[in-house]
Amino acid sequence: MIATSRPGTTGLRQFLDIEQQRDWIEGKIDLPDTGDRLESLEQRFKYMARFEKLLGRPQAGEVLEILGLYGPNCIPIPRKTERYYWSVSCLPSTSDKPLVRVNASWMELFTLYAHDEDIRARFIVHLSDFTTDRSATPGRVDEPLLEQSVAMPEHVSYFFPRGADIFGINVHGSVSIRKFLTSNRMVRAIRTFNLTHMNRGRNAYQASHCYSVADYMLADGGGL
Repeated sequence: MIATSRPGTTGLRQFLDIEQQRDWIEGKIDLPDTGDRLESLEQRFKYMARFEKLLGRPQAGEVLEILGLYGPNCIPIPRKTERYYWSVSCLPSTSDKPLVRVNASWMELFTLYAHDEDIRARFIVHLSDFTTDRSATPGRVDEPLLEQSVAMPEHVSYFFPRGADIFGINVHGSVSIRKFLTSNRMVRAIRTFNLTHMNRGRNAYQASHCYSVADYMLADGGGL
């Protein structure tokens, strides 16, 4: 059972105690979510034109299907925490020209880009979850682990964003992205990082949340 809100606590600790969070990371429990969403119609209409533009892209179907994997598998109690603890932006106006981006607190979590007619993904995770000795040492990256998580070794690459114990993973192609998101090891790492930042407090990107894209992350989306 989800705990009731705890006064004086921040982030998801208001709803989930540490044991519940750890069990969810390990896939030991399913967290019952709220049935209703706290939705702003004004916010939904604000980004409707961008969503319609996204639907016109050749990658739209793959993007929304991938988000349908990411949402329920990688975000805890996503309905209860929507917008205020995580958000998804549609065609955000940044120089790297993403199709969609998921954020929590002040941190990017997951981004999808067009890659010719296909897509590529960028995951931000903890470096220590991807090193051979579980340290945050860049020279200890477990490259075989990464290569085994995708369809072909050349589909994965990595980089080191600024910040302690932060690691960036690029995955090319919808087939490899799906494989990445269905690997228990990868999902545990994604969940761990996402909880780290959702526990830091309210999401700084609430104003850019696109409810129409979030529908697909919360199984409320219709067919294309």
